[in-house]
Amino acid sequence: MKVLKLSAQGLPQSWISLEQAVLHYAAEEVRWEMGGEVAVFRGGHNAITGRQSLIVVNSIIGTKGVPNINPFHLRPGLTNHKLFARDRNVCAYCGDHFYEEELTREHIIPFAQNGVDNWMNVVTACRPCNHRKSHRTPEQANMPLLYTPYVPSLWEDFILRNRRILADQMEFLIAHVPRSSRLLA
Repeated sequence: MKVLKLSAQGLPQSWISLEQAVLHYAAEEVRWEMGGEVAVFRGGHNAITGRQSLIVVNSIIGTKGVPNINPFHLRPGLTNHKLFARDRNVCAYCGDHFYEEELTREHIIPFAQNGVDNWMNVVTACRPCNHRKSHRTPEQANMPLLYTPYVPSLWEDFILRNRRILADQMEFLIAHVPRSSRLLA
């Protein structure tokens, strides 16, 4: 289980472990919290009062400090998992839905024709379509794209990089996703 760490202004910073979240609480760096309680950590007993220390971790925390992510300069890392999630596991050529292990990263302009490996030049393709297209462009292969590629926003990137998002975390993130996002489909 991961906790969504935000800046004090509400910008996503990272997915952190429960232990990392406890460190933020213990250092009094948590300015605010949202979502449900996901864990309770009990510590030692105070020698004077006899009370046991207790840290309750919420699923979303806003921390002190200046954000280390500028959303206007963000270029999310490209991984097959995030690409397939962006494209909803749908082949860009035949339109069929596949399991992740049946998919490939397909370069619209292939490396053989000076194509690059970035979000705007890749789509999800099934293995048969990828092999059929080979080292040609969609036009050269007479295989038109069924959808266009796009660079995920900061909010989409945080959804794409975590497989187990709690409902309250998803509700927070999805509220900031652009209306044109495929994640809303």
